[in-house]
Amino acid sequence: MLQRVLALLLFAVATCCTGKSGLSQEQLAEYEKQINDWHAHRIEQVKSRDGWLNLLGLYWLEPGINTFGTGGSNKIVFPDSTVSEKAGYFLVVENRVEVHLNKIADARINGRAIQNEVVFNSDSTRQPLMENDRAAWTVIRRDGKFGVRVRDLTMKGLNSFHGVERFQINPAYRIEAKFQPSVGNTIDITNVIGQTTAQASPGTLSFKWQDEEYRLDVLEGGKSEYFIIIADETSGRETYAGGRYLYVSHEDPNGNIVLDFNKAYNPPCVFTPYATCPLPPRQNVLPFSIYAGEKNYNHELNAAE
Repeated sequence: MLQRVLALLLFAVATCCTGKSGLSQEQLAEYEKQINDWHAHRIEQVKSRDGWLNLLGLYWLEPGINTFGTGGSNKIVFPDSTVSEKAGYFLVVENRVEVHLNKIADARINGRAIQNEVVFNSDSTRQPLMENDRAAWTVIRRDGKFGVRVRDLTMKGLNSFHGVERFQINPAYRIEAKFQPSVGNTIDITNVIGQTTAQASPGTLSFKWQDEEYRLDVLEGGKSEYFIIIADETSGRETYAGGRYLYVSHEDPNGNIVLDFNKAYNPPCVFTPYATCPLPPRQNVLPFSIYAGEKNYNHELNAAE
């Protein structure tokens, strides 16, 4: 009961400071349904076979031969029961990674049994998924460094997952913003493993909150969206210390964009230690609290329950 009262107070404060939402009861109900549907789809993605709950490990490769298997003598020791004791080796040569298996049919790609295969090529936009009946693994690259990410196909991680808490949906956090394009601009993005890369930024968003103007640098997010990494005064308290993510649709012909913080969501790193999440750039750390979107999720605590 107390939590609901506090949520209503937060709603009242935000509405007071930013202006009423201007929505009728029917419009508010429809808006809440849209946000709830979006969040439900988001959770289904997290729980999916390609989501973040079934990760078992992330192993970094070195140039040359990297033996792997469940046996302790391998350079890379996979989790128990995922592959054979001495499964084979990964060969890293410049911008290419090959896998060489000791037995054919120990792994498949798209249902096809493999033994010797190129599994990372810098000319390819998507790397193949290797799998057997118990696990799946793929090669990733982060700033010139290659790694192997392993997934548990039995999906045991779902047993301890009970969803992600959110703040109450508040239309006051659905804000009209202006997009200001930039050509050839880049911003430095650092990830949780300490790598910093310059990434293309097509522009910035400017918006007002409590009569103050703020700006956010955006990244490319696909054909029709921009991607934003943010932090605010809730980061490290109610929300994840490493910030949250947000997608927005491209601007309309007048440069207007809807910035909806009710769709702010957690990075993969809240669900697993085997992700390489980008962190918010300093200019995207907002000096006020955003009581909207997803709250923090402690994967270690939830796994222990």
